[in-house]
Amino acid sequence: QVQLVESGGGLVQAGGSLRLSCAASGRTFVNNVMGWFRQAPGKEREFVAGNSWSASVTSYADSVKGRFTISRDNAKNAVYLQMNSLEPEDTAVYYCAASRQWLIKRGADEYDYWGQGTQVTVSS
Repeated sequence: QVQLVESGGGLVQAGGSLRLSCAASGRTFVNNVMGWFRQAPGKEREFVAGNSWSASVTSYADSVKGRFTISRDNAKNAVYLQMNSLEPEDTAVYYCAASRQWLIKRGADEYDYWGQGTQVTVSS
């Protein structure tokens, strides 16, 4: 049974930083894409960042480019999201996701496994 478990969310002031972690179990995603999505109240789930199995290819939403960094540790079957210069607009539930594919896609329906989500709240 595949499980993705996120951690690291919380409350932070605007301009602050948080680091989200996602630990995968049940199968390895070394050869697959892993990514992060977020969903704010009343909005659709949106792509935040993703990286390929080798982590040599990354993709970011324009809204977070230059502020967020995705990384992964294949030995630990884990993916991380370093979030800097946080803004109130970043407030959302953040989800870790994994795909059976090896090309990064931005649609939520392209991902096969999901974590339960972790709340990130940025106060102004």
